Amino acid sequence: MDISGYSGKQVAALMAESPSEELLAACRADGRKSVQQLVRRYEREQQERARVAALYKYENEAAKAGFELVAGVDEAGRGPLAGPVSVAAVILPRDCFIPHLNDSKKLSAKVRDELYDIIKEKALAVSSVLIDAQTIDRVNIYQATMNGMYDAIFGLEKEPQQVLIDAVELANLPMPSLSIIKGDAKSASIAAASIIAKVTRDRLMEQYDALYPQYGFARHKGYGTAEHIAALRQYGPCPIHRLSFEPVKSIAQAQQQEVPF
Repeated sequence: MDISGYSGKQVAALMAESPSEELLAACRADGRKSVQQLVRRYEREQQERARVAALYKYENEAAKAGFELVAGVDEAGRGPLAGPVSVAAVILPRDCFIPHLNDSKKLSAKVRDELYDIIKEKALAVSSVLIDAQTIDRVNIYQATMNGMYDAIFGLEKEPQQVLIDAVELANLPMPSLSIIKGDAKSASIAAASIIAKVTRDRLMEQYDALYPQYGFARHKGYGTAEHIAALRQYGPCPIHRLSFEPVKSIAQAQQQEVPF
């Protein structure tokens, strides 16, 4: 195929469709910088499509077993000293291509925010739940997370036929489920849930920053950074701190002992 008579725009239009191997070979042999850029962009896109397609391994296995509606479940915020734990459940259409879809921890805040909107738009169903610090203190973080996962699953507008869960096992679901270690990096549905959970929690912690600006919640999102612990020692815990977590517990107890009679 001879593309020497084609302008850069014409080649781009051809590449934007489903390019044949003949066209790709002609483009690779073309010496124009603009055409080489088109080839590199196409190859990057194909690599990304292959990476995202691999994330549907568990969803495809579920489909082969007759389960079309598969929910992924994940949490964000089990480790922080303040704020809620956030849990999300997401059902994606089969083979839904969402560029950059990945474990939320591997993405920048900007990309997570962009993907949050895309997932909300493309998902068949999305459910998110927040479990506050008081509940975490009462039942412990593990139980609070499990309770949140059940609530998120049962809150989906469409009932899933199978559930994929990041690491945690949920024994009391009425449908089949599979616990996957590091599932947010292995399953498209769990990765999507991890992004929904993370962005939901981060946005809430930014709101809490306006209420309690002395702690720096917008920067560290409640995690135990040196800045956060220094503020805790200076100001003591606020209403969203987890009083059962160290060093919050020790700092609160020490400050209570310092109160004069």
